[in-house]
Amino acid sequence: MRIGYPCRVKKLIETEIKLRVISAAGARRLLRQHGFRVIKPRIFEQNLVLDDAKNSNRRQGRLLRVRAAGDKITCTFKGVANNGRYKSREEREFHADSLVECVAVFRAIGFSEKFRYEKYRTEFGRRNETGHVMLDETPIGILMELEGPGRWIDATAKELGFPRSAYITDSYGRLYEQWCEEKGSVRGNMTFKRSLRRMGEGPN
Repeated sequence: MRIGYPCRVKKLIETEIKLRVISAAGARRLLRQHGFRVIKPRIFEQNLVLDDAKNSNRRQGRLLRVRAAGDKITCTFKGVANNGRYKSREEREFHADSLVECVAVFRAIGFSEKFRYEKYRTEFGRRNETGHVMLDETPIGILMELEGPGRWIDATAKELGFPRSAYITDSYGRLYEQWCEEKGSVRGNMTFKRSLRRMGEGPN
């Protein structure tokens, strides 16, 4: 079979915002009250951000990431964001069989791990809606990520009680940097304590 690549490939655009919430339990109650149901159960994620020796991706606003969620390995490229009210950018993904081999391949061509962040993610949705809500429990707090068309994001955020001024378009890497600056902490990786990871638990 001849493998070809089309001259014009349709760009897959991801549009999203984040919203900070007080607690995961409160966010779950809020979502249930508005008809959202769990479509992907809570799972622990490890995210490895890769870059070259010159940090070219970071400097140019791109992202190369390998994510392990249970036994599912996802490799993601995100292009330069068109930041406005929402965060919109090209997104490309594929799945791999082995985290170790995937990272080894990228390392062999010059991309190594620069930052690691962890979270527990639960995905919610409503029937016949294209947008989804991801509830993320992270070492720096609880956030909801709304992903879908801009009009859906605005309508859903308003329905849940959030004004547009609450929209967050920063990446988790940037949010972690801000958190370290506020706490006076040395920037490292955004990870949970080992005891929590070992027990498979996260923040309540």
